[in-house]
Amino acid sequence: MADADLAAQIKTALADVEIPGGGDLASYGGVSDIIVTPGAIAFAIAVAPGMEAAFGPAREEAQKRAQALGGPRKVMVSLTAEKSNAPKFGHGAAQPQGKTRVDGVKRIIAVGSGKGGVGKSTTAVNIALSLAAEGLKVGVLDADLYGPSIPKLLGIEGKPAIRDDGIFTPHDVFGLKVMSIGSMLVPGQAVVWRGPMATSGLRQLLRETDWGRLDCLIIDLPPGTGDIHIALFQQTIVDGVVIVSTPQDLALIDAQKAIDMLRRMSVPVLGLVENMSYFIAPDTGNRYDIFGTGGAEKAAERLEIPFLGPVPLVMSIREGSDAGTPPLVTAPDGPEANAYRSIARRLVTTLA
Repeated sequence: MADADLAAQIKTALADVEIPGGGDLASYGGVSDIIVTPGAIAFAIAVAPGMEAAFGPAREEAQKRAQALGGPRKVMVSLTAEKSNAPKFGHGAAQPQGKTRVDGVKRIIAVGSGKGGVGKSTTAVNIALSLAAEGLKVGVLDADLYGPSIPKLLGIEGKPAIRDDGIFTPHDVFGLKVMSIGSMLVPGQAVVWRGPMATSGLRQLLRETDWGRLDCLIIDLPPGTGDIHIALFQQTIVDGVVIVSTPQDLALIDAQKAIDMLRRMSVPVLGLVENMSYFIAPDTGNRYDIFGTGGAEKAAERLEIPFLGPVPLVMSIREGSDAGTPPLVTAPDGPEANAYRSIARRLVTTLA
């Protein structure tokens, strides 16, 4: 069945779901577009602040009807209210009040950047693999919902399994527990969600995944300072954030904005990584500082945060990333892997 046809069937089924004050959910103006992918069905019900509890039964009934039509797909139906403190998870559990830990996860380290294109996701994956190489149990959550790249970087194919109770079973790859919305999308499919839908999706990926017991969960953030960042830091205890930048001034200006956001939200900044720090010509061995030199280290000193280390601009990192085989996998003792492992060891020391 085509995705559009299934979405239309679900919309029709919502006509039998009553809402407070009379009427049905299909004709209610607060229902978002119904997003259907091969692995998931998602939509949101926007209500006035204070009406979440009243709409709870309607949300649960909508969930059941969508699940009956969607078969094995993961169904995510959320209640959103602009000033609400009680949004719902897809399987009906209430969002805990205030900042909370994630079940089974000892530490959460987020990896962010002020702008895109600086190698944030590549850095996140290789830090995770480096921590695993130190003997830790590590997971990776791809929170970059609009541009998920973790499946590509780790060579993940296929959708995650879903238990009978609606909980995701994450992928297990290279010793990491990995969850990304990217593995539930068809190639080239865009995630077209407004802020409330995206933050609801993030909560579900984070809280409705069976992570088991992890020493550390690495969260790959979207670039910038948007809704997903705010929702995560307001609702979840994050032990610290690593900021990735390249050496040039333009990237560092944006990195400073990301650091300012973290300080405003009282989230620890664990340090700054300078990615694409320099290039070594493979034929001559000459070093070229394509984006300048030492910019991130000087910025870290000025901002009074740790400088975690440089990562060179190396073809093997790009080639391995495109192939789904990071340097920590293909050459764990090589210079590229050692650059990431040095960063990971500094993080372990900082968190200890």
